[in-house]
Amino acid sequence: MPERHADVNTHLASLESKLRSCTYLNPIFVNCIGGCDAWSQEEHLSFFNEAMRLARQYQIDINFETHRSRSLFNPWITQRVVAALPDIRLTCDFSHWCVVCERLMDSELDVIRVIATNAFHIHVRVGYDQGPQVPQPAAPEYEHCLRAHQSWWEIIWHAQNRRGDSVTTMTPEFGPDGYLHLLPYSQKPVADLWEINRWMATTEKQHFLNFQNQLA
Repeated sequence: MPERHADVNTHLASLESKLRSCTYLNPIFVNCIGGCDAWSQEEHLSFFNEAMRLARQYQIDINFETHRSRSLFNPWITQRVVAALPDIRLTCDFSHWCVVCERLMDSELDVIRVIATNAFHIHVRVGYDQGPQVPQPAAPEYEHCLRAHQSWWEIIWHAQNRRGDSVTTMTPEFGPDGYLHLLPYSQKPVADLWEINRWMATTEKQHFLNFQNQLA
């Protein structure tokens, strides 16, 4: 969760500290869950402008994640930020938008197509209209959610292909911490989290191969 009453400069100081501490790792990129959903548009843009400047200073590529409670918590704010800052890099986790908007993002394909140009990484979690993580993405009752997310990821792959990228990256990101569904009273998980992420990794590797074959 963001520090709700911290100002832009406080958020930036925290980010700079983290960028400084990871320079020795020489990362491919850094993922930033940044900003605060309660900020004004001016505050969002001020944060991202300075954050991008800091990334250049430390010679690190930085991607800003579409994430609940943060600046990029819904499609339309994200679209406005991209319009104002066309060089901004995104990590797209559309599962968060499903919760915020209380629907699958098939209704917002125009926005996804616009921001796909700025997408450099994908978090592979499948959300639904009432939550950021379906209990089991392999289950037939959630197949429509999986297929919807896969179609959005393909929009990003198309944009990356047009951009001439030689590599695309994805992170299977089904997690615990309130995401994994638990049985009442016993609190036993309804599915094996490790197996879910392994299944997602295998499924998306094959999905990407199929996508490449269609391009050929």
